[in-house]
Amino acid sequence: MQVSLPPNGGVVPARTGVWSAHQPHRRSDEVTAEAVTVVEIRGALLRLRRATGLPVAFGGLVESGRPQVRISELSGTATAALRSLAVSSGSGLGGKAVALARPCAVTDYSSSRHISHEYDIPVAAEGIRSVLAVPVVVRRRVRGVLYGALRSAQPLGDRALGAAVAVARDVEQTLILRDEAWELLTAGRGLLGDTGARAPGGPETGAGTGAWEQVREAHAALRALAPRITDPALRADLLAACGLLTAPRPAGGPALAPRELDVLSWVAAGATNAAVAERLGLRPETVKGYLRSAMRKLGAHTRGEAVTAARRAGLLP
Repeated sequence: MQVSLPPNGGVVPARTGVWSAHQPHRRSDEVTAEAVTVVEIRGALLRLRRATGLPVAFGGLVESGRPQVRISELSGTATAALRSLAVSSGSGLGGKAVALARPCAVTDYSSSRHISHEYDIPVAAEGIRSVLAVPVVVRRRVRGVLYGALRSAQPLGDRALGAAVAVARDVEQTLILRDEAWELLTAGRGLLGDTGARAPGGPETGAGTGAWEQVREAHAALRALAPRITDPALRADLLAACGLLTAPRPAGGPALAPRELDVLSWVAAGATNAAVAERLGLRPETVKGYLRSAMRKLGAHTRGEAVTAARRAGLLP
């Protein structure tokens, strides 16, 4: 079944969104967060190619404070013609997707009367004809665009378009989780001293309990996101950020494997084994195995004892 688009172009209804030119303060943690987003876009292009069967994919993020997308990631391309191309909102296929916050597609890019043609030269240099563009919309704000393309002029099927939209939705959910985690991380820093020791008003004194629960949720969310990041340096940065939320570890204290700590982080946040399994993409039986192993290493007999021991050891906030 072919996608219901008019020849040479069209717009597919999708979740609505609005353009935002809000420019956040460029703190170092935000720069790291943006780098994590770039890595997520890179992985999404590979998933898009596998899911749609389209041989070419590319994409990038909306630039902060500017109504344009900078194409930074290429997959399956034969040239570098599209790299660093700045696509303005409303211009070309991707710009149209940004302006409308909806997926768009054309059957033959160069001859389509449904888009403007500011970028015909780099598109022709890459030799692509049929193209789809799917915006990544988070909290009613377009954050990036994913493209998929063929080198021949033929209609794109419903299956390909639906698969591309599904990949974009997956990216959106990841960015929502990341945004929430970074917001909680920033809020949680005020509860820690410069050396990482618990600040006055921490959970030991009975004050600030609600804020500390947010810190613990942030810690668990950041750890859950880390395995999805393929870049070792960025993954290390994210895990180092997790370390900012915990007290200093005493010498000779117990050590947990990464997955054991992931599981225990969510247990500490109040999640059931089933919920932990869903969040981490594991089987419930696997979660139980990691939890039993962590309890054994910590000398604990219950979930609560394991969490308490992990906090005393500086493994959890």
